[in-house]
Amino acid sequence: MTHTLTPMFPEALPVLARLLPEGEARYLGLSASFCDLHAFLRHLHDSNWYGYLHVTLGEQSVYVLVFEGRIIAAASGTQVGELALGEMLQLFTAGAVLNAYQIDPNVTHALAGVSSRVWKVTPTDNFSGVLVEQGSCILMMDGKILGRLQIEVGETGVFPAPLRPQTLILPKPLAGWAHQHYPVTLRGRDALSPITPTHQNFRKNHGQMGVDFLKGLGQELTPAEYSLRNDIPLHDLEPLVQSWLKDGFIKNK
Repeated sequence: MTHTLTPMFPEALPVLARLLPEGEARYLGLSASFCDLHAFLRHLHDSNWYGYLHVTLGEQSVYVLVFEGRIIAAASGTQVGELALGEMLQLFTAGAVLNAYQIDPNVTHALAGVSSRVWKVTPTDNFSGVLVEQGSCILMMDGKILGRLQIEVGETGVFPAPLRPQTLILPKPLAGWAHQHYPVTLRGRDALSPITPTHQNFRKNHGQMGVDFLKGLGQELTPAEYSLRNDIPLHDLEPLVQSWLKDGFIKNK
């Protein structure tokens, strides 16, 4: 017998929101007056958290899916993806309330491919994602049914889940620093050369991750590109960029 899941937001406009099942309330009533959003997101990342965030201010809502502590999908009444994530940040800053609900990791993964477009393809025997039928949606992982939501999406078809959900990055207007190039200075090049004392001190202070990130900047990757390629959240990279600019390892282009 297929396990029935209860939709948390059955009347919501975004498809992603309508497919979010009821979860365990873990953090309720967070707001900018006492909660640093970036620190909270860092906590979710550090704890390898699975679930979703609901940020609401008046009639405006943003729904954010979190997988392995990484934001992988976001939707509002008018935006999806990175732009919806930017809207979440703006709403939170303006006084919105954030609630976080924990759900099963497999359910989270199955929802990772939900978008505004239903794919008209036949699911394979090991299908992972959401199978959309008339009047209901079935969440699946590796061909096994996780549960059924009695919810109407519209068109029938599938939302295939990606094998490895990608992390969403804040759009350029809200995280311009992350989309810039930072040339490595002479001192920075010394920090990358194992035979120099500068390298030993740099490695001691920033570890191998710091060395790899500086090397990435030297290869003309932006912090946003490095973050995506290496699954490292931007909020872990921003203090390094600020520190290295100040200490002369990199410079603004």
